[in-house]
Amino acid sequence: MSRICVYLGSREGHDPAFRQAARTLGHSLVERGHTLVYGGARIGLMGELANRVLEAGGEVTGVMPTHLVEREQAHLGLTRLIRVTDMHERKASMAAHADAFVALPGGIGTFEELFEVWTWGYLGLHDKPLALLNINDFYTPLLAFLDATVTQGFMATTTRDMLMDAETPRTLLDALESHLRG
Repeated sequence: MSRICVYLGSREGHDPAFRQAARTLGHSLVERGHTLVYGGARIGLMGELANRVLEAGGEVTGVMPTHLVEREQAHLGLTRLIRVTDMHERKASMAAHADAFVALPGGIGTFEELFEVWTWGYLGLHDKPLALLNINDFYTPLLAFLDATVTQGFMATTTRDMLMDAETPRTLLDALESHLRG
């Protein structure tokens, strides 16, 4: 059983496929015996994912700064809600509680978390797998940009290869599990 940290939007986005992907991933995590670690919110894709894991009988650890808990953004029905002082502590706690990382569609917070944990891996601070769930080509422009950074000499191929991507929750979890076993 692995602890999968998922970064994703506190909004749902316009495409219903994003919401469905969060639900499917939640079910798949439980079905495969994994637990969820995430930002602890009750709203947006974050809430959808957590609710699906809980409904399927799984365990969910949320990590949220006190100021967001006080703004009533926290999901109070989680298996465990870790309250931290700030966003820096939140990211460190989420990473410490995770065996692998996944990013679903999201906004600036999702991107920031994704790139920071990728940088930590690049610097050798962890060797945990990292993957994007590229629902309806949400991340395709980003992946093309990242490939261009390799072509232009700003990123090594080995660094780029650290970030896996998949179009379905099943193929994403297959890739993560293969890396975790390896």
